[in-house]
Amino acid sequence: MSTYGTLFRVTTFGESHCASVGAIIDGCPPGLELSAQDIQIQLNRRRPGQSDLTTPRNEKDAVQLQSGIEQGVTLGTPIGLLVRNEDQRPHDYSETDLYPRPSHADYTYLEKYGIKASSGGGRSSARETIGRVAAGAIAEKYLRIAHGVEIVAFVSSVGRISLPTTAPTMGNEDEDDGGEPLSPEFRSLLASVTRPTVDAHPTRCPHPETAERMKARIIRAKDASDSIGGTVTCVVRNLPPGLGEPVFDKLEALLAHAMLSIPATKGFEIGSGFRGAEVPGSRHNDAFVQRADGSLGTRTNWSGGIQGGISNGEDVYFRVAFKSPATIARKQDTAKYDGEAGTLAARGRHDPCVVPRAVPIVEAMAAIVLMDALLIQKSRVAAMSLLPPITTLPPTMVMPQKARQEAANTTTTQ
Repeated sequence: MSTYGTLFRVTTFGESHCASVGAIIDGCPPGLELSAQDIQIQLNRRRPGQSDLTTPRNEKDAVQLQSGIEQGVTLGTPIGLLVRNEDQRPHDYSETDLYPRPSHADYTYLEKYGIKASSGGGRSSARETIGRVAAGAIAEKYLRIAHGVEIVAFVSSVGRISLPTTAPTMGNEDEDDGGEPLSPEFRSLLASVTRPTVDAHPTRCPHPETAERMKARIIRAKDASDSIGGTVTCVVRNLPPGLGEPVFDKLEALLAHAMLSIPATKGFEIGSGFRGAEVPGSRHNDAFVQRADGSLGTRTNWSGGIQGGISNGEDVYFRVAFKSPATIARKQDTAKYDGEAGTLAARGRHDPCVVPRAVPIVEAMAAIVLMDALLIQKSRVAAMSLLPPITTLPPTMVMPQKARQEAANTTTTQ
C-alpha cells in the first residue's frame, strides 16, 4: 500500500515521470506553525544534482502546500502537498520496453499488476520518496518542538570503505572478553554528530578523511559506468520513553519496516546489531544507572534505546544498508521479456551511489515512525488520566515517579 501510519498517516502519490509527486498527511496536530520552507530544507537535501556524486537530473523539487494550513498554522485537517516533475526524459527508457532491468522492479511490477509505468521505474523509483521526506519534515518539526527530539543520519560506509569507528576489532572465536560491541569513538560520534557536520562534505560522511576516500570510490564507480552501495546510520536523541506497541509493533520492528520500505534497502540493524551477537550477555547487558534528574538510564546503551520493543529514554540508533543502484550504463548480458538473450546498456540519469541522498530519507522515515508512536502513546496516557487514581496496587506494580506524583495529588486534594 501507499499509506503508512495509525494516527499520523502518510499517503504518497506519483511516479517518476508523471506530472507531480507528493503526499497527503492526515493526523498532524492542529496549531503547529508550519511553512513551505520548513519542508523545503529537507527536500533540498534529497534533490538530485547536488554534486558530481549524484544524478544530474535537474529538478528544483519546490514544494507546494495545498491544504490543511492557513496563515502558517496547521488546522488539524489533512495536509496536501505536491512537487512537480520538470525534467523528465521518458525516451531515455525505451530499452526497458524490451528488457527488464537486472535487479530492478520492471519485471516484478509487471508480474504483480500485469501493467507497468512506461519509463523511469514508476512507483519503484526513488522519486516517490519526495512525499516521505516532506511528511517527515512535518513530523520532525512537531517532535522537536514538543520534546526536543533530534534526528541525525549520516553515511557510515561506501563499498568497503567504512568509518573507522564502526568496525572495532573483536577477539578470537574462543574469547568471551574480546572487546565492546561498539567503540567509544563511535558512541561519541553518535552523541555529538550534527547535520551541519554531515552536510559539510558531499558524501554526507562526518569523518573528513573517510569522506574523501568515499568520494573517490563513488567517482570510480561512476567513471566505470557502474555503481556502488553503502550504509546510512541514524541517531535519535531526546526521545521520550514508552514508545512502541508490543508485541507485533515493537518500536524497532516499526523502524525496520519503515527503513526497508525505502528503495534499494537490503539490511537493517539496531543498537549493537550483529556485533551484539558476538559478545556474551555479561558484556552486552545495559546496566541501569540513575540520571541527574533521578530517572533511570543505562551505562552502555548497546540496546540502541529500545528494550522489549519500547523506547527507554536513551538515544535510539540504527544502521540501514543500501545496495548498489540497479540501473547502470555498463552493458549487461540479460534477457528480454520474451526470454530471448540480449544485451542491455541502460540510458538515463542515475546516482552511482544512493547513500548521500538517502540520508534525509532515512531521517524522514524515522520521524514518521516516531511521530505515530508518540501520538499513540499520548492518546493512551490521556485516556488513563481521565480515570480516578489507583490506590490498590502494590508498589512493585507502579512506576516510582508516578507513585510519588499520585501521592502528591492525593495530598493536595484532601
